[in-house]
Amino acid sequence: MATAAPDSRCDDAPGRLVPVIDRNRCEAKADCIEVCPYGVFELRALTAEERAPLSLIGRVKLFVHGGKQAFAVHADQCRACGLCVTACPEKAIKLRAS
Repeated sequence: MATAAPDSRCDDAPGRLVPVIDRNRCEAKADCIEVCPYGVFELRALTAEERAPLSLIGRVKLFVHGGKQAFAVHADQCRACGLCVTACPEKAIKLRAS
């Protein structure tokens, strides 16, 4: 899937709102990566410290999906268009004030 073009919903100030990913919901399907016009996200394996607070269901999902999840590695580039929130099938992403 091609990267989506920014639309009129995008905020002019990058980093004012940032994506927050619910680790217990993310299933690493990468829809957020595909739709983000600003390259905010990437998939990577969780560290032991990042896995520790997961619920049992979160750990099962992590195992089933290869130990990887999405991370907002460039959250400061987010312009709050909400495309990632809409695209995430698990509803694991919310935008919050930074």
